[in-house]
Amino acid sequence: MSANVDVNHRPDPDHVLVQIADYVCHHPIISREALTTARYCLMDTLGCGLLALRFPECTKLLGPIVPGTVVPHGARVPGTQLCLDPVKAAWDIGAIIRWLDYNDTWLAAEWGHPSDNLGAILATADWLSRSRVAEGKAPLTMGEVLLAMVKAHEIQGVLALENAFNRVGLDHVVLVKVASTAVVTHLLGGSREQVIDAVSQAWVDGQSLRTYRHAPNAGSRKSWAAGDATSRAVRLALITLSDEMGYPGVLSAPKWGFYDVHCKGNPFTLSQPYGSYVMENVLFKISYPAEFHAQTAVECALKLHDQVKERLDEIDRIELTTHESAIRIISKVGALNNPADRDHCLQYMVAVPLLFGRLVAEDYEDARAADPRIDALRAKMVVQEDVRYSREYLEADKRSIANAIQIFFKDGSHSAKVEVEYPVGHRRRREEGIPLLVEKFAANLSTRFPAKRADAILALCQDEARLAATPVHSFMDMLVI
Repeated sequence: MSANVDVNHRPDPDHVLVQIADYVCHHPIISREALTTARYCLMDTLGCGLLALRFPECTKLLGPIVPGTVVPHGARVPGTQLCLDPVKAAWDIGAIIRWLDYNDTWLAAEWGHPSDNLGAILATADWLSRSRVAEGKAPLTMGEVLLAMVKAHEIQGVLALENAFNRVGLDHVVLVKVASTAVVTHLLGGSREQVIDAVSQAWVDGQSLRTYRHAPNAGSRKSWAAGDATSRAVRLALITLSDEMGYPGVLSAPKWGFYDVHCKGNPFTLSQPYGSYVMENVLFKISYPAEFHAQTAVECALKLHDQVKERLDEIDRIELTTHESAIRIISKVGALNNPADRDHCLQYMVAVPLLFGRLVAEDYEDARAADPRIDALRAKMVVQEDVRYSREYLEADKRSIANAIQIFFKDGSHSAKVEVEYPVGHRRRREEGIPLLVEKFAANLSTRFPAKRADAILALCQDEARLAATPVHSFMDMLVI
């Protein structure tokens, strides 16, 4: 056979595509822990979105692409009066969820925020529920939303366990796009074969670079990148359901496939089957709106606040002991140019609680950042890796996110070395964390709704059976201002 021709034999679908489709279409979710955690995840994620609506830099991006567009049976955006097509609604919901870097987190070889998928799930489910009712059919229920959340979390999180897209410069929102495409295609009634086709479209799509997450280019795109991914997922699902073909060898095709183009020819490693592991072990970001690798560092800083608040001028150096991923993602020196730059700077996120005894979303804004004492403290920080922290960060039975801080003074004295290995939102601290998560949700509801409505939403979300039976569109109507 001549070497200058291709063998045009269309392959069977890549095994990764088949595994995802079989899981989404056929795997039952029977874990009560996963479904209960999904309910808390729903509460926390919606609360993060509602809080973000206080920030004009976020709200300026919301609404129809063409002003005045009217969408029959359109999807609602929580905390607003917007009624949009499901593609733009997914964008808006995804953007508000992620804007303040305050929703759940998954840390492994790849990082990410699995609740980002709720943008696609809620927008699609709301639009579909309203459309069904208009046709005289039964609506979707919130129970179906919770099941979709568990499966989206699982797809994104299991793919992240052993596959570091960040190592080849790709942003983790590729996994949001893949997971959302799979579950949304299924929600819309897609067959197993159509889920395979749609997921292939998600992989073949152009993928986002991590440029906007790292110095010296960190910027606000990282706050809407997940919304962009969820909206693309809904669009790809709808395209596929119009009987558009898929690309079965999208991952494995020589030269042109994802593995050869992006992974130096290395196929994905899947260390365990899809189940409900990720939702059961997801990390809630409860206490501070800070990049998750810094959560325990902020907790350490708060414990030291009273010891240093009157001795700031006496500090000689501040030693931050952390893990490799934190160093690679959020350790930086030099000018911080915007809020997105600051909430991905370990040193900034330590300096603020050392100074003020708190860290809230407003502390990343220009007014707070103008305080010269913040940069003065940053200049005294030395960051070092503890190899045990780095190792246990990746161990399946630990998944720690450890940090420690010790402060040394000019007179030769020093503080104790304060160490926190597991943040409040970790599975190991669930009992401590869930009441705080509910308090966080209640506080976020109060930023957008009158007390009576906020109380009604909170009560519904805390009643597992009643929430699961509630039609999606009825639930979303409660969230309209």
